[in-house]
Amino acid sequence: MRKKEQLFGQYLQSRSLVTSENVVNARILQRENNLRCGEYAKRKKWLTNIQIHIILVIQEETNEKFGEIAIKEGFLTMEQVDELLKEQDDNYLLFGQALIKLGVLSEDDLVHNLIEFNNQ
Repeated sequence: MRKKEQLFGQYLQSRSLVTSENVVNARILQRENNLRCGEYAKRKKWLTNIQIHIILVIQEETNEKFGEIAIKEGFLTMEQVDELLKEQDDNYLLFGQALIKLGVLSEDDLVHNLIEFNNQ
């Protein structure tokens, strides 16, 4: 059984398939691609920084979803939230996908190692 605290990147490093620099670069690529709803809304000029901060403060107090709060506060419509969530989902990049995109692993190598990682 693999240790629960071992992440997939650590597993790949332990097998000398990636370097620590590869892991960092993949995580950076994920951060660049995996934007939050508010960041997408700001890019579209649907929300201001102040509106985003208001939503985040309310979210901390209520634990409601960002989009639900934005609608309740009258900042966004349901259609806009749906569009933001679709865009967020369409652009979401998993760690393994980032490694492939960076040319560190092939898709076959990724799948093979994911299977081995999950079977430990």
